[in-house]
Amino acid sequence: MDLNLKNKNVLITGATKGIGLELAHKFAEEGANIIFCARNYKLIQTNVNEIKKKYKINILGKECDITNYSQIVNFINDVKNTFNGIDVLINNAGSGSNETIMESNDEDWQYYWDLHVMSVVRLCRLIVPLMKNNGGGVILNNASICASQPLWYEPIYNVTKSALVMLSKNLSNELIKFNIRVNCINAGLTLTPDWINTAKELTNNTDSNWEEYINKIAKENTPIQRFASTEEIANIFLFLSSDCASYCVGSTYYVDGGMLKVIK
Repeated sequence: MDLNLKNKNVLITGATKGIGLELAHKFAEEGANIIFCARNYKLIQTNVNEIKKKYKINILGKECDITNYSQIVNFINDVKNTFNGIDVLINNAGSGSNETIMESNDEDWQYYWDLHVMSVVRLCRLIVPLMKNNGGGVILNNASICASQPLWYEPIYNVTKSALVMLSKNLSNELIKFNIRVNCINAGLTLTPDWINTAKELTNNTDSNWEEYINKIAKENTPIQRFASTEEIANIFLFLSSDCASYCVGSTYYVDGGMLKVIK
């Protein structure tokens, strides 16, 4: 199936590892031009060089902390100086947390609110005009199954990802008249470097290993009894970015191996 993504300009936040990096490679494989930002300059340069060597596309990678508004503005100014518009915006950057509500502090709430919600608001304010000038576009927000089925140990993450889902719905209603389609993806357990590092830490100096820990989590939580690969998650982003998904507007798509315990 031709997804008609060749020569599209795709901007991905948090694209130096995990789902974000997989997205960069998958879109590049389709012939799309890649624009991405992250906080680790060394990883940015490594991935830019790797993608340049592998695919014949244009690519721009910039250091940017998307919780910082001035850095977002500078990043988008660099994008406008290099590319003629944006066709697809994927708000992927995000991170887990570990706290209780009673023990959490205001600074943590504000940080994750800026990371998961306000960064999307700010990027959309800057990028939507570029999409409108090009006749439309696609915005995809990477939330989490935790937005609907919260994990007990990360309430700030749960709340801010839930807010992202609602933001996506409101954005979709506001922007569809400009031929800009907004949707949200709620991924379940996905085998990212962060999950592997966590599993290694938790099984260090125990009789278990990280693979056994991951398998245990999967069997306890998913009917499919395994984690998703980053490629499996990236595939839904590619489809929703394409003309094949032209009637997909304002929805949240669960890619979770059956983890969600209620019907939606």
